Amino acid sequence: MAEKLLKCPICDGIKSGDFLSIKDHFLSQEIFHIKQCASCGFRFINPRPDADEIGNYYKSEDYISHDASNKGLIGRIYKIARNFSIRYKYKLVRRYCPGGTILDIGCGTGEFLAYCKKMGYQCVGIEPSEKARTFAKNQNGISVFDQITNKELKPVKFDCITMWHVLEHVHDLNETLQKIDTLLTPEGVLIIAVPNSNSYDARKYKTFWAAYDVPRHLYHFTADTITRLLSNHHFIVRKILPQKLDAYYVAMLSEKYQNGKNNYLKSFLNGFRSNFHANSANLGYSSQIFIIHKEMP
Repeated sequence: MAEKLLKCPICDGIKSGDFLSIKDHFLSQEIFHIKQCASCGFRFINPRPDADEIGNYYKSEDYISHDASNKGLIGRIYKIARNFSIRYKYKLVRRYCPGGTILDIGCGTGEFLAYCKKMGYQCVGIEPSEKARTFAKNQNGISVFDQITNKELKPVKFDCITMWHVLEHVHDLNETLQKIDTLLTPEGVLIIAVPNSNSYDARKYKTFWAAYDVPRHLYHFTADTITRLLSNHHFIVRKILPQKLDAYYVAMLSEKYQNGKNNYLKSFLNGFRSNFHANSANLGYSSQIFIIHKEMP
């Protein structure tokens, strides 16, 4: 396990308290500790696997975000939801970036970019998984690189950069946002989707909330903490939008983690409750999309 993080990635605070201790329900069954910064409230795993170790926690045939198959009921549900989600994401991109170049960081097997390419965008992906990169290139015809620092990455600037549930996985949080700043055109749009650890379903399921997904999710954002992080890099959040389907999917996995079996009716009801209560007491949705622009000089 890597050495402890001494400073909060957002405010450089050196004091943090215990927030939750959570089992890796998905794979290793190890216990990981989420800390909360005493200064700004940001939540992050500490200690955590380093960049060389973390790959071991993705090695499962059930890790479906990198899998183009539709094995099992959950896999099939995921694939149906993904197809719906691709069209929703495309409409968002079209609304805020009517044309031009897209860089999707953490593009997986490239289905989203393949759809955007079909609609006339010039598309490039970043994906650390070699298996997913190969599929994206061979099956979807997308140019994909292993990291955003790759010198072969072209074009140099992009009109739209997207990160769909990726930022919470990134080890070098501030370095990544600094690089994104150099890759985004001055008038470009950055779109980031992350789970919301302040949501109704996070509070209900607590240590069984599937979107904690330790240790693969290194950070656990709220609207306030991600806004502050982005502000540190001279980005402005223009709008926050919901990903309502995520509440149902996360509830389904959380029910299984909590009770050892699926309960689809209860999952649906709790997903509905999460969406219903999203605007109560400023909880927010289970997953949220942030529409971001650069600060103007």
